[in-house]
Amino acid sequence: MDKYSEIRVPISHDNPSIRRNERKCVLCGKCKDVCKKKMGVAGYWKYDSEDVVCINCGQCANVCPVESITEQDSTDALITAINNPKKKVVVITSPAVRVSLGEMFNLPAGEFVAGKMVSMLKTLGVDYVFDVTFGADLTIMEEASELIDRIKNEKTLPQFTSCCPAWVKFVETFYPQYIPNLSTCRSPIGMQASVLKNYFAKLIEIEPSDLVVVAMTPCVAKKFEAEREELRSYYGKDTDFVVSVREMGKLAKRSKINFSKLKDVPFDSAFPTGSGAGVIFGASGGVMEAAVRTAYYFTTGENPPQDLLQFKKLRGYKDVKTATVNLLGREIKLCVIFGTMQARLLLDKLKSKKFDMIEVMACPNGCVGGGGQPRSNNSDDAVVKRAQGLYEQDAKMDLKSSFENPTIQMLYKEFLSAPLSEKAEQYLHTTYHKRDYKK
Repeated sequence: MDKYSEIRVPISHDNPSIRRNERKCVLCGKCKDVCKKKMGVAGYWKYDSEDVVCINCGQCANVCPVESITEQDSTDALITAINNPKKKVVVITSPAVRVSLGEMFNLPAGEFVAGKMVSMLKTLGVDYVFDVTFGADLTIMEEASELIDRIKNEKTLPQFTSCCPAWVKFVETFYPQYIPNLSTCRSPIGMQASVLKNYFAKLIEIEPSDLVVVAMTPCVAKKFEAEREELRSYYGKDTDFVVSVREMGKLAKRSKINFSKLKDVPFDSAFPTGSGAGVIFGASGGVMEAAVRTAYYFTTGENPPQDLLQFKKLRGYKDVKTATVNLLGREIKLCVIFGTMQARLLLDKLKSKKFDMIEVMACPNGCVGGGGQPRSNNSDDAVVKRAQGLYEQDAKMDLKSSFENPTIQMLYKEFLSAPLSEKAEQYLHTTYHKRDYKK
């Protein structure tokens, strides 16, 4: 048992996301404060030294003033894979990375650095770099279809989003009675990694086990997600390992890469950049807005109107947002939350609250405030500017909705057949389970 448990959060030795350097800890208590007040985890369970409850969000690492708590580092594994001539290394990059990575090199928060990010990864020796906005579009095709199916066929509602692994684990741990409400859709990274191992590997004529899929994310909970048994197949893990923005920034500096002088390089063409809907996944409310755009098309056969392409009630730095939209001949009620403490407050009253879909992101303002984001500028102002950077990019893009993505259309035609098809269920969906702990 952690002898300082009254002051700080305990961290198990086998935590896949975070670790503590005991020599640096100053017992300030900030880690426990954020875990209890913002995440609703500390103080809501009992533990012993072998059984520590953690949703792997990494917010404790973000607030630690002396870097005693850090992410588990996977950069050595990345370099080893790059240097192995038998392996092909693919890095897939999350939407929120492109508006925060520059901060590691003294650029302002929110500056869009996707081209330099790809160039940096190619300079390090990565074989392919793909954009997770493609996986986000794939997620929306499935998640919007699932929502329509639940509404039409009177299945379990509200439907919870399942993109955030810390939120999913929160439900499995504290509210297992609501597991049926979780969308069965894998996260965008989970979907894209599965497609890479089961489809792309065949295209380039290699074994799935020789394709190393690395997710570059703002999120350390993705390190936990990559280890889930539900996301493994005969070849092993779909996502081989995860590196955070902080890890990649530090690796680039160690490798003496001059980031500001890198030329912009596009993502590789097999899975090009997705729609604007995929881009805004990185901000709180973005998943819901993306889902509404495609659900509107699926139910009306018409492109969403401008007010749904800039769904202002779902945007902004508020930890709880609500809105309605007319679909399927009735009013669909939506709720967007960031911070699992706020989710806890809602779930405790859910039987009296009537929503059709609820989006939850564990971190402040969504992935833009993730537990693996640059530590030097993790302020409210920074996460707002990162979100603004994503919405500005969405506004510039011709493709606004996931259903418009021609590469997504091709993938369904050649591989998946249709949303919610047997193949889609096999490769793009997953299951969850109750997490039992010693009391």
